[in-house]
Formats: sequence, C-alpha cells, structure tokens
Amino acid sequence: MAGRNGGTVRDLRRANRTAVLQRLYFDGPLSRFELGPATGLSSGSISNVVADLVADGLVEEAGSVDSDGGRPRTLLRVAPASGHMIGVDVGETRVRVELFDLTLTELARAERPLAPQRYDVDVIVGHIREGVAEVLATAGLPPERLLGAGIGVPGIVEHTADRGAVVHGQTIGWDAVPLEALLRAGSPLPDTVPYLIDNGAKTLGQAEMWFGAGRGARNAVVVLFGSGVGASLVTPEVEQGRAVEWGHLTVRVRGRRCRCGALGCLEAYAGAESLLARWREADGRVPEDTDEETALTAMLAAAYPADGGAADPVALAVLEETAEYLGAGLSDLINLFQPERILIGGWAGLQLGPRFLPAVRRHAVSYALRHPAQKVTVDLGRLGPDAVTVGAAILPLADFFARGGRRPEPAPQYPVPAWRTALEERAPH
Repeated sequence: MAGRNGGTVRDLRRANRTAVLQRLYFDGPLSRFELGPATGLSSGSISNVVADLVADGLVEEAGSVDSDGGRPRTLLRVAPASGHMIGVDVGETRVRVELFDLTLTELARAERPLAPQRYDVDVIVGHIREGVAEVLATAGLPPERLLGAGIGVPGIVEHTADRGAVVHGQTIGWDAVPLEALLRAGSPLPDTVPYLIDNGAKTLGQAEMWFGAGRGARNAVVVLFGSGVGASLVTPEVEQGRAVEWGHLTVRVRGRRCRCGALGCLEAYAGAESLLARWREADGRVPEDTDEETALTAMLAAAYPADGGAADPVALAVLEETAEYLGAGLSDLINLFQPERILIGGWAGLQLGPRFLPAVRRHAVSYALRHPAQKVTVDLGRLGPDAVTVGAAILPLADFFARGGRRPEPAPQYPVPAWRTALEERAPH
C-alpha cells in the first residue's frame, strides 16, 4: 500500500527501524522514553519498532535508570553479536583483513605483505579471499552471519550495473579491474553476503567522521597520506563522503614525474614513495632492501636524532620541503571547500605528523585565503593505522542501517572476464 508521499508502509517501517537503530548505535543505551524525541517518532511507533527489533535479536536490554517518580526505565542498546562485518584495506605495503562485531570491536585479523610497487590483481584477490577465510576460521564464525565485506582500494571506484564495482587505479596499474566480479567468482562467502568496494581515502574519512576526530563536524576533509596521498570530502550535501584525487593536483609546472605519469603532481613531492626517492637522489643514507615504513622510520631518526646528536641535514631538508608541499596542497583544499577541519591519517601521515604537523599547519595557512584559513583546524586522525579497515567495515554497516536492519538480498552474479577465470583455482576450499 502506498502512502501519501508515494512511499509504501514497508518503506515507512524500514525508515522507522533505521532511525531507532542509528540512534541506539550512536547515542545508546537509551530508554524508549528518550528514543521518541531523538527520532521524532511517536511513543506508539517506538514501542512497535523496538518490539520488532528485539524479536529480530538486533536490540537488547542494557540495565535501567530511575525515572522522575515512576518506575525505572529500561535502557536499550544494539546487540553487539547480532551482526558482523569484515573490513579490508588494500594498502601500499600489505592487505589487511579484520573481522568486527556490530559495535566494531575487532574479533580477528589477517595480514598479507605486498612486494614494493606490486599490485598484481591475481595476488590482491587471492590475499583478500584467503584473509576473509582466515578471520572467519579464527573467530569460528559461519560466513552467512556476515552483513558484508567492505574493501578500501586505491583509485577511482565505479559502480556499474553489468560488472559491479570496477576499479580505475592508474597509479597502481589497474585499468578498469572488475574487482567485485573477481571476488565473487569462487568466493568463500555466500551470495547473501555482499562485497562493498570504495576508495580507501573515502573509507578513512567515513571512519574518522563516525568514530574519530571528525565527529561533530559538518564540513571536513580527511587526508590519506601513505605511499601516495588522497583525500575525502565530507559535507552536508555529501554525508557519506566523496573521494577526491587530491594527490594529482599540479603543484609544479614541468615538475617531477608522478607515478600516474603526469608531471608536477602533489603526490610526486608529498607521498612517502616520492619523499624517500628525493632523499635518495640527494645522496641521503636510505636503507636498502627495506619497505617504505622502515625506510621512513630511518629517515625520521636521521633528521630528528633521539639522542640529541647532529641531525642529518639532507634528511631534514627533504622533510621540511615536504611539509611545505603538503601545506600548500592543504591550502588548495581550504580555498576550494572551506572545511571546518582537515584530518591527516594514513601510515605515513601518522608517522610524520607529530614531528612536522606544526610546519604543515603554518604553510597551509600562509598559502590559503585568510578568511577560510582562520576557520579551519588541521590535526591528525585519531583512529590510527586501522582507520581504512574500520571505514571499510562501515560500508556494510551503513548498508545494514539503510535496510532497517534487514539482511541483504542475494548478490548479483557478474560475468568474469575469461582472462581472470584462473582465479577460481586460488579460491579457498
């Protein structure tokens, strides 16, 4: 039956369930009395929705509080074990897979290292599949209990009707890779458990806005600073965030060649990969045969000796120049979007941040227009190196909320390109 606004009774029930679940999730435990004003629903609607959610095992009692002269009020909360999500971070140095309960408490994790600058599609798909199977086995969780597996990847993610999520990752050599179809073929997950794929900077931004340093902000930009750099814009018009290819803004005409192939990109100066390359080109003492994280740690130790000794002038100069480039890049974000907050995350951002964040702030303000620069704060994210994984797990959680806590329908079956059918042989059994 359709309502006056064209929606059905089923749509209204779903919307009411979504409102109650979200309020309990973010602000709970709450009593039925408190849920009314928080959701805008009548007491009768609250009673019906809560009874429905309790019957589905999604909501449970969480103690009681005294009321003004009446009976104690029962508190309600979202039941942590009523749903589980997997978050996957396809990062620059590893593929990280984590299993969470509904409150995003980590239950298990698996990691697979990546060879430097190797993003072979077969290898990545195999790592994701194996990691998903491993965390489920570690936790003893049947795969059908999952709400979904969220995956954060480098590059632009296009959601198509005939091939599912397709990844355009120019910097990693991925040209229209049908990642969702590849993962679904021979998947360790049943068809009722979706793969939800998005840009890693966007998942980082979602995590910081829901649970980290972005909470309470209406306008924010969250920066992912790793081997390269990216950003996610969150505004009232784009509540779920939008990935922006910030790393490929031109900061120097006829400058260094970026790994995307263009000249003068910000990423060619501010990413960890380019930072270490510039240190090496300046005859810096870059450790050989180590990964980027280890090499960046050595660079920081050389520039800022813990024993108070003399700093390596080459390492210090490259880091100071990087801080200026990063600050100039942030000024573009300030001028374009006028955010309340800019938050810097990613493994390199978190590693470098405590040392050179003051310099980055200073350069950002000096290059930006005065009015928006006076209103913005620039800080580090709070969720640490797992922020992309947490954000990826939010993808199925947000989908779960949007459906009013209902389980997903069977996922579409997309055709797999013939050149990838060999992946079937690598699927976990």
